[in-house]
Amino acid sequence: MKIVKKILLGIFATLALLVLGLYATGHGYILRGARVTYLNGHSTAFLDDYRYFDNDTLMRSSNPQPWALAADYNSGSATPRLDSLNEAIQSVAFLVIKNDSIWYEWYGDGHSQKDISNSFSMAKSVVSAALGRAIMDGKINGLDTPVGQFIPEFALGEASKLTVGDLASMASGLDWDEKYYSPFSKTTQLYFDEDLASFMKSIAVVDKPGTQYEYSSGATQLLAMTIEKAVGEKFASYVARNFWNPMGAENDALWQTDGQGLVKAYCCMASNARDFARFGKLYKQYGKWNGQQLLDSAYVAKSITPRFDHTPQYGYGWWLTQFKEKDVFYMRGHLGQYVIVIPEDDLIIVRLGHTGNVSRPNHLHSEDFWVYLEEVDAMLARR
Repeated sequence: MKIVKKILLGIFATLALLVLGLYATGHGYILRGARVTYLNGHSTAFLDDYRYFDNDTLMRSSNPQPWALAADYNSGSATPRLDSLNEAIQSVAFLVIKNDSIWYEWYGDGHSQKDISNSFSMAKSVVSAALGRAIMDGKINGLDTPVGQFIPEFALGEASKLTVGDLASMASGLDWDEKYYSPFSKTTQLYFDEDLASFMKSIAVVDKPGTQYEYSSGATQLLAMTIEKAVGEKFASYVARNFWNPMGAENDALWQTDGQGLVKAYCCMASNARDFARFGKLYKQYGKWNGQQLLDSAYVAKSITPRFDHTPQYGYGWWLTQFKEKDVFYMRGHLGQYVIVIPEDDLIIVRLGHTGNVSRPNHLHSEDFWVYLEEVDAMLARR
């Protein structure tokens, strides 16, 4: 019995030292991360983890605007290849909107059209929209506005050259590592830390801003903090007032916050396929919604154009490519969340799910993304 007690005391002491060590080295967030992910059977952030965080609420629109249903709504069926993929990677929603009417709609894993799930990095496109609105409102002078004008920690040295446009286009020069499965990465800390403002203000600018693309969730988080300072309003409230409400969202959305009430802007807006699709429609219409200009059309055009010739896959908050020689822009999130827009075809595709978004080395866009384009094209061809 004494031996058992000694073993248990030894285990307890080791765990206590481990916990103290994590907090002493600034890695206390790992404990929260382990509790939320590993204890729920996951190895990274997951689709409905918003339940484990505080959230700001974007209230449903005071004037809800349901999507029209096409005359042949759900008369077609998914191709075998699409069905197989949706099953294999656990899709929860797949939506095809043609000519601003829902043509095909499917839900899996017990989800319905009103069930919400995490957008992950699709939220970066929403943050870019908020930047465009802040510029349109005269709260930020333009894409060349220095971040240090609003966040003093970025007003000196190399950081003083950092602009809001650099943040939106992933050309920040921040000292960042974009890793989702390492407990020690800055991205993991950004997800689970309870004081994001202090964390972000400690990040150094180590490369010349505005010179090259390097994807960074930290850049978007810093951008949202800058917008919030500029507009003098909570970020989620600003998005709700300028987009969620006028675009007629039918359901409340949630946006995760840290322990201080700061929104986790780079990732964690939770909504459903129908309401996420509204941002695709807004950009397809160059910022106009029901005759009202929610975003300047020139800003939208710039957002869906590559900033750098050598990295044509990204503009300002939006991913870019071509399919059958047609321009495509899209929102993209961890584990395969998508809002895909092909303006020439007046087409929006939304996919939400548990896994996906896997790219082969040296490929700019993921394998599942191309399947969605190809199979929806085949479905529409046989209407």
